[in-house]
Amino acid sequence: MVFKKTKSFYALLTKEELSAKERWQLIKGKLVRFFFGFNDRRGFVMKLVIYTLLVCIGFVYLYPMLYMFITSMKSLEDLLDTSIRWIPSALYTENYSQAYSVMNIRHSLSGSLLIAAVPTMFQVAVAALVGFGFARYEFRFKKLLFALMIFSFIVPPQILMMPTYRLFSNLELTGSLKAFVVPAALGQGLNSTIFILIFYQFFRQTPQSLYEAAEVDGASQFTCFFRIAVPMAVPAFIVAFLFSFVWYWNETYLTTLYLTSQSNSLTTILLQLQQFQQNYEAMYPVTENSPNKINEGIKMAGTIISVLPLLIIYFFLQRYFVESVDRTGIAGE
Repeated sequence: MVFKKTKSFYALLTKEELSAKERWQLIKGKLVRFFFGFNDRRGFVMKLVIYTLLVCIGFVYLYPMLYMFITSMKSLEDLLDTSIRWIPSALYTENYSQAYSVMNIRHSLSGSLLIAAVPTMFQVAVAALVGFGFARYEFRFKKLLFALMIFSFIVPPQILMMPTYRLFSNLELTGSLKAFVVPAALGQGLNSTIFILIFYQFFRQTPQSLYEAAEVDGASQFTCFFRIAVPMAVPAFIVAFLFSFVWYWNETYLTTLYLTSQSNSLTTILLQLQQFQQNYEAMYPVTENSPNKINEGIKMAGTIISVLPLLIIYFFLQRYFVESVDRTGIAGE
């Protein structure tokens, strides 16, 4: 197609009846369209700017991951050799085996999945119900309750940390998974307000005629929710589940406060990463001239292991995630 257009332009340019001025106008118009575009098509200059920005932004995000991975594959000799910076002399996997044993991956991974998945399921379900109620029904004090919900999100969580801990301690919720599940089931999970707003905005866009037609056919309110609202809100469910899962996975302050304040066996990968050096020195005692001394390569291997599960999840779900974000309008549309 491009060859045909080029051939037709060349044929037009070589016509004998064209004057030099007309030929120059054709060439000038062709160059302007090529560099600056026309109609809805971007020109070469705009494409160059966009791709340059994308490459720069991509480099900023990928550089730390690339640096961590390369450093984690270096032996102690490569780390001490200043001439070796990006390409190790050999792929050294012993760092990963040591980090794997120090972080107790099987136990900590199951704990991370438990803390991230179970409260997320409760939080998404409750946020969908609350968002559906605010979007679908009119009731007394609706605006006041909506404003209080927004206000609860504006208040810094550090202010409520100590009274919340005292309350959970009196209710015997600390030291177990219930410290995360009970608030999520009551609509007070981690950043629940954001998910309620996502569902509220999504359900507001659903045609009311669908619910009215279902009610005429005798459908109850719960039937309307499960048969009409939920199937149409699948993109919102995907976005809410992924965001909630990642936020619970990355949460370390609350996990440290609620779980490590009492002796219990539940732990997470990020808690093990925080205690990595301490656990490493306990597992591999350091003596004089000992080869077991912790180094940057072992630390980077532990960091790579801690982020690898989320990277795998995003790798398989990124297509659905991007489509869902676009459909829910979470970007601010």
